[in-house]
Amino acid sequence: MANFSAAFVTSYDTRNGPTNVTFDLPPDAAVLNSSSSCGKENTSAPSLVIAFGRGHRLTLNFTRNATRYSVQLMGFIYNLSDTQIFPNASSKEIKTVESATDIRADINKKYRCVSNNQIHMHNVTVTLHDATIQAYLANSSFSKEETRCEQDGPFPTTAPPPPPRPSPSPTPESPSVHKYNVSGANGTCLLASMGLQLNVTYSKRDNTTVSGLFSIDPSNTSATGSCGPQLVTLDLRSSRIHSLLFQFGMDPNTSQFFLQGIQLNMTVPDARDPTFQADNSSLRALQATIGNSYKCNAEERVEVTEAFSVNIFKVWVQAFQVQGDKFGSVEECQLDENSMLIPIAVGGALAGLVLIVLIAYLIGRKRSHAGYQTI
Repeated sequence: MANFSAAFVTSYDTRNGPTNVTFDLPPDAAVLNSSSSCGKENTSAPSLVIAFGRGHRLTLNFTRNATRYSVQLMGFIYNLSDTQIFPNASSKEIKTVESATDIRADINKKYRCVSNNQIHMHNVTVTLHDATIQAYLANSSFSKEETRCEQDGPFPTTAPPPPPRPSPSPTPESPSVHKYNVSGANGTCLLASMGLQLNVTYSKRDNTTVSGLFSIDPSNTSATGSCGPQLVTLDLRSSRIHSLLFQFGMDPNTSQFFLQGIQLNMTVPDARDPTFQADNSSLRALQATIGNSYKCNAEERVEVTEAFSVNIFKVWVQAFQVQGDKFGSVEECQLDENSMLIPIAVGGALAGLVLIVLIAYLIGRKRSHAGYQTI
């Protein structure tokens, strides 16, 4: 038995790029008896399947041990051809996602959770609210005793202390540098070689504020993109990152390309709100003349919002007018130029010092012979 409300946040691709849609479990959602089951001992476990709309199904699969039962796995099947929920979807596929949950209770007790409980399943987040769930019932009604979820308590009896200052998480190693290529009908429109690290500030469930660093692992990341006459995009996705979108634009007045926008939609598991989103389309970074490439060996930090920035390592990028899948003439970043000035200045100072010592030595040698004649 189950009684709850549910909200869904789903990321999907449209003809204009990735987007998010939010919708609720409708009042006419119903248990699909043909697929739900009370289970059979030692052969199958109980499952509750709730159907709604055009082929959408939310499934709760239960398991138990001697003292407790739990929703071992939650699954969601959704139909992208349902235009009411997924307008302008570029695909008409039926997608399936699933994830383990923290829904558990003692045997012969109902699970009770008034607070929001979020379950993240790849690019879908399901939020249960005011939930009462029980499996392996002794009779046909909820038990009077209950097991409360962690999100509901315990509640403090006194006013909570003021939140501490943000504490940074341990710094991970520098991310791996990877080469990305975006091509369209007219060939390659973006070449990028770089290592990426996301700097995210968020509130944890205990209301402490922390800063987390998340390195992009190219081996677990898929890359897509699009080529337009005035906009080029690179979209990176992984199990945690639903979408990290880089947007490159051009300035026809100066004949330059630049990074003009970054969008992020990712999951931060230990955050109070695990779905983290940020967007800024007014950036001006990684700038070079169209036909040339921008290169910087030094680490660059691009501030997207107050809570989100991107650390970029050893970047080499070129947008628009990429000839033969090769980088064009290099325009060095200011950080690299400044770093070159230091050894030049030090070398010049050392050379000047050597010259002064040599001159002083020669003058001293000449004076040491004054007033003497050769015999």
